[in-house]
Amino acid sequence: MRIISRPDFDGVVSAALLYEAENVKEPVKWVQPNELQQDLIDVQEGDIIANLPYDERCSLWFDHHYSNRIDKPFEGSFKIAPSAAGVIFEYYKERFRHDYSELIRETDKIDSANLSLDEVLYPEKYDYVLLSMTVLGRDEHDEDYWNKLVHLLRKYDIKKVLDDPEVKKRCKSTIEQNSKYQKILKANTKLIEHVSVTDFRSFPKTPTGNRFLVYSLFPEAVVSVKIRYDKNDREKVSVSVGHSIFNKNCNVNVGLMLSQFEGGGHHGAGSCTFHISKAENYIEKIIDILLNNDENTA
Repeated sequence: MRIISRPDFDGVVSAALLYEAENVKEPVKWVQPNELQQDLIDVQEGDIIANLPYDERCSLWFDHHYSNRIDKPFEGSFKIAPSAAGVIFEYYKERFRHDYSELIRETDKIDSANLSLDEVLYPEKYDYVLLSMTVLGRDEHDEDYWNKLVHLLRKYDIKKVLDDPEVKKRCKSTIEQNSKYQKILKANTKLIEHVSVTDFRSFPKTPTGNRFLVYSLFPEAVVSVKIRYDKNDREKVSVSVGHSIFNKNCNVNVGLMLSQFEGGGHHGAGSCTFHISKAENYIEKIIDILLNNDENTA
């Protein structure tokens, strides 16, 4: 039995809860959604998939993404909810020995991007927000760190988690990185009417930083588009789309829209990855849909 989860903060918290609720001995298998969608992962009987698309080979599945809904029977739980961790917490609520209510409340807020402007601009003032930003999910060399967070969050409150030397170092690095990222974001983003488009394809390695920052820097935009090469294959392009968390006037269901472009996600955020040969066509269509801003378009 393995836990198969996504390397973001919701995925880390989901794995922590599953270790507490189930008798899992194997290490977490960390994967991205498109790896499952492209059948690149050897899912086995007994595996528990969390915060990822459904695979019929698994024994339990937990998710909350709009585009991942299925119409067949399965074991586990699916709900349109702020976080997958919240779905898992509700499913196993009688089994937990620790009180995870604060952790789930904060995970719900972060994964649903229900943040204030102050939290976006000054994450160092907010423990859970800052911690979540140390989980970027882009580099497999960080697996030991993700696994450490799973262990820490299972056992300790947020103050003790942040006291861990490696976590403390990561948080310090994140604050510094966010400052650099702000300048890069400004230089590589253009505003097309009410759509901000950030293109990082000119970089040999995609810049990383505060994913909510774009909404504060471009307040006129109701939705953001970020374009980059896939971290493992520069023959593929990844596009992320997100409703502004401050200018809430985007009508497009992002997850539904991106399901047309080999991706998916929530109503307000999602991503897709496709071959470079499709990039010009796909990106133009995605931006056109967002410019049209019709809830019935996608």
